Amino acid sequence: MLGRSAFSRAGSFRPENLGQNTMAMIGNVCFSVFVVGVLVFTIMAATYEPEDPLFNPSTKISTFLTSKSNATFKSDDSVVRTGEDFMAANETAFGTIINMADVDNSASASTAEAEAEGSQCEGSSGPIDCRDPEVFHLMMRATIEKFQDIHFYRFGKPTPGSNDSTCDMAWRFRPKEGKAAAFYKDYRRFVIEKSENCTLSVVSIGEYHSGPNARKRKKNQKAGLEKSTQKLDEANALPVVGEFVNDSLPVFSESSFGQGKYLVYHGGGDRCKSMNHFLWSFLCALGEAQYLNRTLVMDLSICLSSIYTSSKQDEEGKDFRFYFDFEHLKEAASVLDKEQFWADWNKWQQKDGMTQHLVEDFRVTPMKLMDVKDALIMRKFGSVEPDNYWYRVCEGETESVVQRPWHLLWKSRRLMDIVSAIASRLNWDYDSVHVERGEKARNRELWPNLDADTSSDALLSTLRDKVDEGRNLYIATNEPDTSFFDPLKDKYTTHFLDEYKDLWEENSEWYSETTKLNNGVPVEFDGYMRVSIDTEVFLRGKKQLETFNDLTSDCKDGINTCNAAAN
Repeated sequence: MLGRSAFSRAGSFRPENLGQNTMAMIGNVCFSVFVVGVLVFTIMAATYEPEDPLFNPSTKISTFLTSKSNATFKSDDSVVRTGEDFMAANETAFGTIINMADVDNSASASTAEAEAEGSQCEGSSGPIDCRDPEVFHLMMRATIEKFQDIHFYRFGKPTPGSNDSTCDMAWRFRPKEGKAAAFYKDYRRFVIEKSENCTLSVVSIGEYHSGPNARKRKKNQKAGLEKSTQKLDEANALPVVGEFVNDSLPVFSESSFGQGKYLVYHGGGDRCKSMNHFLWSFLCALGEAQYLNRTLVMDLSICLSSIYTSSKQDEEGKDFRFYFDFEHLKEAASVLDKEQFWADWNKWQQKDGMTQHLVEDFRVTPMKLMDVKDALIMRKFGSVEPDNYWYRVCEGETESVVQRPWHLLWKSRRLMDIVSAIASRLNWDYDSVHVERGEKARNRELWPNLDADTSSDALLSTLRDKVDEGRNLYIATNEPDTSFFDPLKDKYTTHFLDEYKDLWEENSEWYSETTKLNNGVPVEFDGYMRVSIDTEVFLRGKKQLETFNDLTSDCKDGINTCNAAAN
């Protein structure tokens, strides 16, 4: 028996059977590898929690925003990076800088022309003619001489001020060392003096936005469904901070409404989440709407997460326009307010025979909806998280097809105007440091060195080698007691956000405009607004020192996470 068995085994290894045996062995090995691979992948998929990409530096965020990812967001209080943050600050895109030589050459030509016309001096009496080219050039020269740290790109014609000796003038500018791809607009009041021999001189230039008569209000534009076909260069136009903001709701006529195709997301678990989470989902919806060539029906009333509120409770009824630039969004994309849409739908839907298509499974991809003819596609999300998050629509095979249009979303220009005002009060000539303390400084287990590394003595030691003594130093911080930083006053002129409360309190332009936007109800200057402005002022400093890059060796997300963040 043994001999027969041995003979059988020997027979199986005959040369004519070698190929068959080899193929069987390879098949068994491949199947084993496949089973192990599936098991490992299943375990990783079940336990993997990807990092929040918006905790990373802006360079990594930019890379993330242009790549595929299923990232799930954690609740956090970080400031959302929006489309304008990732525009390339290419000087050629801004146009020609106006310098003193340009003004002097123009002024010489104007003077020669006036002399040729035989103009006569009438002494110091009489009002200043703000439309006189000589006055215009005088004001331009005085402005360029005074503001050494900014580049000028356009001057508006002066207009009469508050009396016979004042003129208001506006200009468009950028800080010389500005990294953000944006223009800023200022308009100031000039006091001008005329001597007995008719020589003109600028006595004083007012503070930021002190010359309102030079601020031109935009004409209202009619809305239409042609918004969705805006050219790409218009969608990517540079933001101008300081202009009037026209974020009124677009209005459609019955004929244009009836011709439209719409997409609406209904329900879901994204409400009252962090701002990062909200936008990750919202931009998924906007991306699908653009892919399907439909108008997105969006809810302008958002819920602000408790991580940003003074009440520490989630707060409903916050307007999208408090935080983001709806004017740019409605001009660059096709969007409608949800309340306005349903009012029009109920009014015209039956008359125009408009139908809707209901989708209740996020796994129904946008590609499968391309041929839907109904006027309205409604995606309805259930109550079970995380399967009811809007961003689930953009996962899987959809990632490579539907792109989130980050370039359409900019920060509120009302908030950015406060940033510009603070920087202007500092003459755009300051350094900045971000000091993060709070709960992290008290958690020695995850951040063992943070408290000591951000103490006032440690800060003085660190700043000594990086910031020149006597400089204006803006401190962006979550430390509630700013007296903590008093020792730095011996070396620097320190500035904090609350030093500029007048820019958002009762008599401010921001307060007036947001109250009007909120149907006459004053708007709270909430935690997200504070952190957003604090961060943006910090980012405009000439030198910028970060907590976790420059002040401490601790890792931003806790112990042993530095290497992961660097990858």
